Amino acid sequence: CRVALRNESYTLHKILPNKVDPLVSLMMVEKVPDSTYEMVGGLDKQIKEIKEVIELPVKHPELFDALGIAQPKGVLLYGPPGTGKTLLARAVAHHTECTFIRVSGSELVQKFIGEGSRMVRELFVMAREHAPSIIFMDEIDSIGSSRIESGSGGDSEVQRTM
Repeated sequence: CRVALRNESYTLHKILPNKVDPLVSLMMVEKVPDSTYEMVGGLDKQIKEIKEVIELPVKHPELFDALGIAQPKGVLLYGPPGTGKTLLARAVAHHTECTFIRVSGSELVQKFIGEGSRMVRELFVMAREHAPSIIFMDEIDSIGSSRIESGSGGDSEVQRTM
């Protein structure tokens, strides 16, 4: 929350709207996409696993609470382009009635140190404002680096923030 204070007394003047980076606000946000599991072909085993790991905790969190099990916070979908990763993620958002936020990893790698991590924080603020939501990070490998690489400070800063 941002506020404006009076200079002379430091009392609250007014509450300011949340400042969101224009690049973050342009990220693709879809209220409950229209994709379904029936549109995803040949991934029956993966759909079953996704339902157990993502859909069940969103629709029935009380089951996890009753068993004292922590709910999964994310899933990594990997594979070559065109194999249905994005469609599967959109179908999950549809069946869980979640907002679908798609972001490219390369959008989070910025020129100035601190900008990428700030954008990640704002992305998660936006996701909370549209809750429940699913953040789909495409091309996440553009952010990551292998352990032996000593990449630039900006990339590792984004990794730490995520």
